[in-house]
Amino acid sequence: MDVIKDILTFLADNVFGQVPILIGLITLAGLLLQRKRFEDVFAGALRATIGVVILFIGVEVFTGGLTSFQTVLASAMGTTPPKADHSLADFLADQGGTVALVITVAFLAHVLVVRLFPAARYLYLTGHLMFWVSTVTVASLVTIAPGADQLTLVLCGAGFVAAYWTLQPLWMRPLMRRVMPDDRFGFAHTSSLACLITGYAARPLGSREKHDTEKLKLPRQLSFFKDVNVSTALIITVIMLVGVAFADHGVVTRAAAEMDDKLSPWVWAILVGLRFAGGIAILLFGVRMFLGEIVPAFKGFSDRVIPGTRPALDAPTVFPVAPTAVMVGFVASTAVFLVCLAVFAAAGWFTLAPPMIMLFFVGGAAALFGNVVAGWRGAVLGGVITGLALAVGQAVTWGLYERTAPELATLADPDWYAIGWLLKAADPVVGGNSIWLVPAVAVGAMIITLLLLGRAEKRRAAADEEEETAPESTAPAEA
Repeated sequence: MDVIKDILTFLADNVFGQVPILIGLITLAGLLLQRKRFEDVFAGALRATIGVVILFIGVEVFTGGLTSFQTVLASAMGTTPPKADHSLADFLADQGGTVALVITVAFLAHVLVVRLFPAARYLYLTGHLMFWVSTVTVASLVTIAPGADQLTLVLCGAGFVAAYWTLQPLWMRPLMRRVMPDDRFGFAHTSSLACLITGYAARPLGSREKHDTEKLKLPRQLSFFKDVNVSTALIITVIMLVGVAFADHGVVTRAAAEMDDKLSPWVWAILVGLRFAGGIAILLFGVRMFLGEIVPAFKGFSDRVIPGTRPALDAPTVFPVAPTAVMVGFVASTAVFLVCLAVFAAAGWFTLAPPMIMLFFVGGAAALFGNVVAGWRGAVLGGVITGLALAVGQAVTWGLYERTAPELATLADPDWYAIGWLLKAADPVVGGNSIWLVPAVAVGAMIITLLLLGRAEKRRAAADEEEETAPESTAPAEA
């Protein structure tokens, strides 16, 4: 038993938890299944791996400045993040092994489900979110069933997580087909609920054809805003300079010293804005590089191992479709969150911590899906919905994890909040062996959904076949 546990933990830590390795191995296997030549297999797998590494380098470049900016922004708003008796580090020290086992068991179960049910269609491959979804699930289970042993937590958590990984790309599929009409890959990100709400709420606001963010007409003097790198650098730099102007001088000086202890806070603000734009450019380059390899390589799985399946990938994979919409969403979500921060603090309700990284990724993704429905109006709506969801979610969810890891509320994407409160809703009926209701209901709902989707697809296929084979009507003979 200990050997199996060690193997599963090793896979979680060194394969599923390491996105470049996971993508590289899947690309390698996919190309081998297609019987490509050695040099093509080797180069393709390496390019996919390097593409993911470049993507994460881009993320590190722009998030490095945002992390410091979070502190400056909180100081400018005169707020202090809430304190907690427990920390995420303490929780992972206690339950980290459980989380690792959940990741591995859930992924194996997810692969089995996708293999058995053609309607499942997508294989969830966003490695870092495999970790976070499993962490949130385990923290929620520990909250509602504090006496559960590790085996129970692993099996219950894995059942719930596998169902989420299977269904989440499916409920995003109708919107993804508007972003990727060829259905090359699915969307696997915990911003999905904000994206879904935005996509449907934006319908009355117009159409993409008329208001697409990527086709906005600007005066000649402002035409430089069409270059997403230039507009990103300018907007983020202005936000940074405003934050520096109102923040405590000591806080700003310490933040600037982290980059260079001789650096002026004002120059630091400009450099952070420039680094942010540079990081986005690196990220998008990495995305294009690894998509160019993983999507065609995955055909090996689709043809030989899991027929008809496609990879479901991280949010940045769709950012190149509408980078201007992504920036609109980030700015709108940040503005709304800051308004909420001021209102909540003034009302004495809760002191929010600005989650700049989540505001970018979730706000950008929701805005992109809003844009494909209603153009720039939908993009702005996506940012507004994200700002509200992250602000309210953080405030109401902090207490939910007060006995485990309250930081999960400040690090969260919208789906994390949904998972936490969905499992909390089971609290009145979960106790002792009743915790098994969690995976039973989740897996049952997943199977029913997949069976219904499969039946609907068969009906559509039969109708299409009947239409194709129907004899053409002949014109009546002339008299």
